[in-house]
Amino acid sequence: MGVRQWARDVLTQVYERRLAQALEGAAIPRHVGVIVDGNRRWARAIGLEDPNAGHRRGADKIASFLGWCDEAGVEVVTLFLLSTDNLSRPEPELLPLLRIIEGVAEDLAAPDRRWQLRPVGALELLPAETVAVLKQAAEDTRDRPGATVNLAVGYGGRREIADAVRSLLAEHAARGTTLDELVGVLDVEHIAEHLYTRGQPDPDLVIRTSGEQRLSGFLLWQTAHSEFHFTDVYWPDFRRVDFLRALRAYAARHRRFGG
Repeated sequence: MGVRQWARDVLTQVYERRLAQALEGAAIPRHVGVIVDGNRRWARAIGLEDPNAGHRRGADKIASFLGWCDEAGVEVVTLFLLSTDNLSRPEPELLPLLRIIEGVAEDLAAPDRRWQLRPVGALELLPAETVAVLKQAAEDTRDRPGATVNLAVGYGGRREIADAVRSLLAEHAARGTTLDELVGVLDVEHIAEHLYTRGQPDPDLVIRTSGEQRLSGFLLWQTAHSEFHFTDVYWPDFRRVDFLRALRAYAARHRRFGG
C-alpha cells in the first residue's frame, strides 16, 4: 500500500467515525430498500472482461452491508437483486447470475448468521432450483432473531400489484363475496395486505447505487412516502462511509407524508 492510499484510508476512517458519532440519537430508518446497481459497470471500469466478476464482487458486499444495517438498528432490509425484466436475458447470461444469487441466499442463511430471509418476487417465473434454494434459506432462518432481509428476485413492482389484486379477488371469491360487495368496501389497506411485503413497514429510505436516478419498478406501492438517496458509487465499491452518508441525509430530512 502506497503512502497516499494509506493517508486516504486513515482520513476515511476518521470521517466515518465522525459520521457515526453525528448519527447518535438521530432518526434511523426502520426499513431500508437497496437497488444494488453497477456490478457490470464496475467490472468494465477496472478492465475485467467477465461481467459476472462484478456480480460476484457485489454479492460479497451484501453481508457487510447487512452488518452495517444491524449496527445502525435497521429492522428490515429489501435487496433488489433481479427484476422480472432481467429474466428475459439470454440463458448464458442469466444462469450464472442466478447461481450467484443462490450463493448469496445460502451464505446469508449460514448457521452463524442472524438474519431472517424472505424471498419476494414472482417465484413461479424462476427456475425450480433457484426457487428451492430461496425457499430453503427462508425456512432455515425463519426463527432467527435478527433483521428481516427480503431478497427481491424475479421482482417487478407492477407485477407485485397485479399479484396482490389477483390474490385479493381469489380470497373474496372463496368467501363468496360478490364483486359489487367488494367494490363497496375495497380500500388501499386491502391491497397492501396482499403485497409480497405484507406485515412489514414500508421502506423509509431507498438507496440506489451507480448514479442512476430511477426506481426501475422497485416497491412501487410501498415507496409512496419513502426518502430516496442516489449515489454515483458502484455497488461493489459501496462502503460503510457511503451508507452513513445516506443515513445522515435521511436524518436531515423533514418527512412530510402526503405533501
